[in-house]
Amino acid sequence: MLSAFQNHLNLNLPFLFKGKLLIAISGGLDSVVLAHLCKTSALNFALAHCNFNLRAAESDADEAFVLDLAEDLDLEVFIESFETEEFAKKHKVSIQVAARELRYDWFQQLSQQLDFDYILTAHHADDNLETFLINFTRGTGLEGLTGIPEVNDNVVRPLLPFSREDLEVYAIGNKIEWREDSSNASKKYLRNKLRHDIIPTLKQMNPQLLQNFKTTISNLQDAQQLVDDSLIRAQKKVISVDDDLIKLDVKKIKKLSNPKAYLYELLKDFNFTEWNDVVGLLDAQTGKQVFSDTHRLLRNRDYLLLSAINSEEETDEIQIFKEDKTVETPLGILFFDEADAIFKTEKNTILVDAETLKYPLTIRKWEDGDYFHPIGMKGKKKVSKYLKDEKLSRLDKEKVYVLSSDSTIVWIIGMRADERFKVKQNTNKLLKITLQ
Repeated sequence: MLSAFQNHLNLNLPFLFKGKLLIAISGGLDSVVLAHLCKTSALNFALAHCNFNLRAAESDADEAFVLDLAEDLDLEVFIESFETEEFAKKHKVSIQVAARELRYDWFQQLSQQLDFDYILTAHHADDNLETFLINFTRGTGLEGLTGIPEVNDNVVRPLLPFSREDLEVYAIGNKIEWREDSSNASKKYLRNKLRHDIIPTLKQMNPQLLQNFKTTISNLQDAQQLVDDSLIRAQKKVISVDDDLIKLDVKKIKKLSNPKAYLYELLKDFNFTEWNDVVGLLDAQTGKQVFSDTHRLLRNRDYLLLSAINSEEETDEIQIFKEDKTVETPLGILFFDEADAIFKTEKNTILVDAETLKYPLTIRKWEDGDYFHPIGMKGKKKVSKYLKDEKLSRLDKEKVYVLSSDSTIVWIIGMRADERFKVKQNTNKLLKITLQ
């Protein structure tokens, strides 16, 4: 197996020979064999072991074993102890998810702090088959059937072509000792049930199961590449980005061969779960929206608008006193300066009669029922009607703030000033207000 392992690195992962590596090691067969193979292949690496404190004395014995192994192989080793059960309860996740998050977060921290180029894990062909079957039984798309990636950013899995049997034969042949995790024998976990009951039966039915599975995975990965290429072309047609807003052209999406499938692929990374509602937006009226935990998708005329949900609390009303010259707002900085003469204003600047203002001024979000007297017009107008006439989307409307004096709107900030505060021929004091 050593020769096959080294050939695999030379052909497919040659960068590992030049990198500084960190091997995730549990003390079990897979990671111990990986450490021995890398040592014999003269790779530059250290070990990292997580003690999850889930199996009492057994967990501590695993840690002691790894320390002895590091000494035997003359390797640097890092050990971290986690209160996994507490983490799982606090974050309301399963023990397995908690352990995974703790493990990989720590590996990445070590990688950044100590300049490791790659993190190596000991996933092998049997792990890949188990993951495939888990995803298959739970229901998944094509991506969920393409297996564990051999290289994922800085995480590399060099044992994926090899079976557990290959590793065991190598370990026994080279008198390599390892630790058995007693929890691996429990069939309460789906992965263990597949490992002990289902996969052995499948191997009895077809001794070439793993080899055929590798072929299937390769074919599915090729198909996924075709999907990815098609998706890139679709993205260029239907998606545009405006600051922090992603716009999807509804008419162009409907012209695609399978709008539902494309919509899923385009939006699957934004945590939506109600996919029928998402697809329904293609035929919904303006204003209809669907939420995920992190994002909002809004139908606005001919577009679907995707935006992140701001988890921060809304800004309270901001007060401005007469002596204030600059004020920070959610829209930017407001500057208050005396002016000597009337001049032509622009979108982000207004000129007002300073003597008409009553302090403190306030800045707040506009509300239903607000009205103002648009400068240059006679009579009043509801702010909601003005924003509708300006064809603002629902998302844009939520970002509109007003400057007011004694509850009277002076300026829809960055848009339109109020007639009642404008400079006249008999105005004595001019105040320039600028949004930057």
